[in-house]
Amino acid sequence: MHASRSSEPPLQRNALAPGILAAIALFLSPLVPDGFGATIVRFVVTILALIVAWFAVQAGQWWWTIVFIAVAVFWNPIFAVEVDYGVWAVAGVIGALLFLAAGATIKNARIES
Repeated sequence: MHASRSSEPPLQRNALAPGILAAIALFLSPLVPDGFGATIVRFVVTILALIVAWFAVQAGQWWWTIVFIAVAVFWNPIFAVEVDYGVWAVAGVIGALLFLAAGATIKNARIES
């Protein structure tokens, strides 16, 4: 039996690795003390959110782009949003789940060279 090749190019999940890294950072963020450590987590999450947003643009999935621009704004360390610890804890879990969902669903065609 001969396997036929599909006319569609193979897909790759470029946002998966940054999504997993950001989810790890967010799940561990309650263990990081306020101050310098929290600022580092904010930088990491913001940068990874912008990377995932860019991959969403490339994949033509604009709804994820909007979500991760909002994530980048919420976690940005330059103009920090100040909220209670409980809000950060809930936001961290929601953010981690968003990163994992986006990493699993953002797909673009693999470029063969």
